[in-house]
Formats: sequence, C-alpha cells, structure tokens
Amino acid sequence: MLNVAVDRMRRRRARFARDQRGVSAVEFALVAPVMIGLYFGCVEISDAVSVDRKVSLAAAALANLSSQVTTISSTEMSNIFDASGAIVAPYDVGKMKMTVTCISIDASKKATVKWSQTRNGTVKSGTVTLPAALQVASSQIILAEASYDYQPTVGYTITGTISLADKMYMTPRQMAPAYANQTCT
Repeated sequence: MLNVAVDRMRRRRARFARDQRGVSAVEFALVAPVMIGLYFGCVEISDAVSVDRKVSLAAAALANLSSQVTTISSTEMSNIFDASGAIVAPYDVGKMKMTVTCISIDASKKATVKWSQTRNGTVKSGTVTLPAALQVASSQIILAEASYDYQPTVGYTITGTISLADKMYMTPRQMAPAYANQTCT
C-alpha cells in the first residue's frame, strides 16, 4: 500500500514537471516589466535628445539672425525671438529662455556688454569673460543663448526637470547691430 502511494506521488511529480502550460505566463511576468521600462526609457531619451538639438538650433538661429542686420528695432527683435522660438515646436515655447547680447571688445581686449535683450531670461550687463580665441581687440561679437527646462513625461519622478542650454558667438556680418538707440561700438 505504501509502495502504491509512493508510486502515485512519483507519477504526479513527473507529470507536474512535464507540464508546460504556465511557463509562458511566468516568463512574460518576469520579462514584461524590463521590456516596458526599456521602451519608456528609450522614448524619454530620444525626446530629450530632440529637445536638446532644437535648443542648439534655436541658439544658432538667434545668433545668425541678429548678426545679419545693422539695426534692430524692438519689433524686429520680437520677430527674431518668435522665429527662433518656433524651432522648438512641437514642444512648449513658453519654457524657452532666449537672450541676445552685443559685446564690444576694446583695444586692451576687455569685453563689455553694450546691449542685451531677452525673452524669459536674464539681461546681461557689465563686463563678460569670453573664450581666448574670441578676444580680438577692437571688435564686436554677438552672443546668443537659449535654454529650455525639459520635464520628462514618465521619468519626472526620477530626474526632475532637466535644464538644456546652448550658446553661440557670432561676429556681425556688416557691422555690429544697434538696438533701441544703443550702439555696440
């Protein structure tokens, strides 16, 4: 009788070991969270890289548009900010900070802000430090800065808001532009 019960237990255990019906569900339960996390991680990273690239393009557009003219009115500056801000579409342009600054470098290579205009940012003033390669005596330079406070959709609780920023220096094409009756010489 004992042998029959032991034999029956062995057969049930062997049948249970051969049963494959729940293996797929268990594998899915183990792999699904990892795959979902990878998917959302890739989406967040590609989205952040896209915004970062658009911020760099906006800074380049600010510098390029500002350096092409000899005078800039407040309406034209608003148009320059609008055109540069449109680059970040479809992202929220309200999170974009843009600043254009005209810097004059004197004969002793001292860089001084002559005028600065911003949208959602901070106006520069006083003396500034430029990279050594840009410190050309008796010249002017346009500094364009753009930044964006990127908030990840899914990973916000992990990273919080990420500040993406870029700046570009450009020499004026013809002569340093004047803004609001302030020259840059």
